[in-house]
Amino acid sequence: MKKNIFYFLFLLLLIPAVGCAKKSTTPVVGEVKASAYTPTIPVLKGLATNAILRVNIFIPADNAAQQYTGINCSINASAISGIENIAVYQTSAEPFSTNTPLANSKPNSANFNVPVTLKLAPGLHFIWFSVTLNNAASIDHTIELRATQLVQSNGKTLTISEPAGNYAKLKGTTVRKAGDDNVNTYRIPGIATTNKGTLLSVYDIRYKNSADLPGNIDVGLSRSTDSGKTWEPMKIIMDMGAPHENNGVGDPAILFDPITKKIWVAALWSKGNRSIAGSLPGISPDTTGQFVLVSSNDDGLTWSAPYTITPQIKNPKWHLFFNGPGSGIAMKDGKLVFAAQYWNENKMPYSTIIYSADHGNTWIGNLNGPKSNTTESQVVETTPGTLMLNMRDNRGSYRSVATTTNFGTSWTEHATSYNALQDPVCMGSLIKANVKVKGVLKEVLFFSNPNTTSGRYDMTIKASLDLGQTWLPANQLLVDERNCYGYSSLTQIDAETIGILYEGTKDLYFVKVPVASIIK
Repeated sequence: MKKNIFYFLFLLLLIPAVGCAKKSTTPVVGEVKASAYTPTIPVLKGLATNAILRVNIFIPADNAAQQYTGINCSINASAISGIENIAVYQTSAEPFSTNTPLANSKPNSANFNVPVTLKLAPGLHFIWFSVTLNNAASIDHTIELRATQLVQSNGKTLTISEPAGNYAKLKGTTVRKAGDDNVNTYRIPGIATTNKGTLLSVYDIRYKNSADLPGNIDVGLSRSTDSGKTWEPMKIIMDMGAPHENNGVGDPAILFDPITKKIWVAALWSKGNRSIAGSLPGISPDTTGQFVLVSSNDDGLTWSAPYTITPQIKNPKWHLFFNGPGSGIAMKDGKLVFAAQYWNENKMPYSTIIYSADHGNTWIGNLNGPKSNTTESQVVETTPGTLMLNMRDNRGSYRSVATTTNFGTSWTEHATSYNALQDPVCMGSLIKANVKVKGVLKEVLFFSNPNTTSGRYDMTIKASLDLGQTWLPANQLLVDERNCYGYSSLTQIDAETIGILYEGTKDLYFVKVPVASIIK
């Protein structure tokens, strides 16, 4: 019995010692994880890099370095023929940056392996996939690239998890890139579709820098006869002559007349410092900026010389009067309408319109605008005889909207004005198109801009199925999330497709967007 009691007391003495013992020094190895991320951007033909997929690899601190010899990937079969190369880069931070690629791959099947040599220390690592399209690539349909597994040096694989994201990317093309024809910057897009299906894009050619007028700026045109897949060499359609550094023309808008088949382009001519800052009351080019036009009767192949219509449309008391960039419209009854803006005798800007009742032979202007402190605008005819003006508002945060049934003699502020369409004080595009919605033709308004209240990014197309009465969140599509200069112009390609020409940074991009991807 004494022996048992002694043994029991001995065990009691050991308990505190066990409780205070140090933890085992054997490390508990954390789990290595890999996940995919995809930004919302299109894949653009003409760009050397389109970074559309990133793999994030996290190796906990208590792990040994990990070695990988390949990455298993997949791609939709319809996209394979258009791919020139897929380059793989390792970056030290989340944003994409080019350096020497880890690997280059040109897939010939839907499932493929990209051989790599990776030895990764504990920490967070980023692997980017960048796609280059070949010159023959179609810009129809999408490209869907996925990374599914990391192949380890021992032959085992690590599954790459795939959080929600839009992995199916729209495809498009670069219409103009900084440096093309030794030009510093291309800006201010406008686009129209002719009766032959030809796409005509107009824009500023800013030779020396990205600054607005006054400066050495001409209006250029790019023409496509295959729905935007390829574009003919640039033509200069507005050049006001020497001295070029002080005689610029820009901010174009384009309009196609379906009755006469004539194409019109409007722009602002600044002879000397006669843009917003330096334009004065009057009519003469020597004192005030000029509202100038050119036209084409042969589907955009050749163009007239530019001429001013300022004496027809400007109130001499106003400091400046010129068009709203983007596109104009032809009404049901044949009248032609351009959005416009004037800066009154107090230099307060107002959005307004001009119109022609004789297919451009004469123009009517000097019309009061609906709201002060509004500038670049776009116009549509919602119902026969009713014009809706969608305006950039310098107050910020939202677009202002007004309608008129008497060509601007009076205006009514719309119910959606300054509450429905957010805007970072930027140009926006508005068109009406007869498109298929669930297989049935329907008149729909489409609007594009950077979908923010501050900052130019998230280029988005929205649709209104009730001619602008509502803009439902379900009926919109983010086209490009990247920072950009922010201007855009929409056109109808066919009953199932909308085209958008928009600014990158110094570049102009064109993307074909299925109506079904906008209207859910």
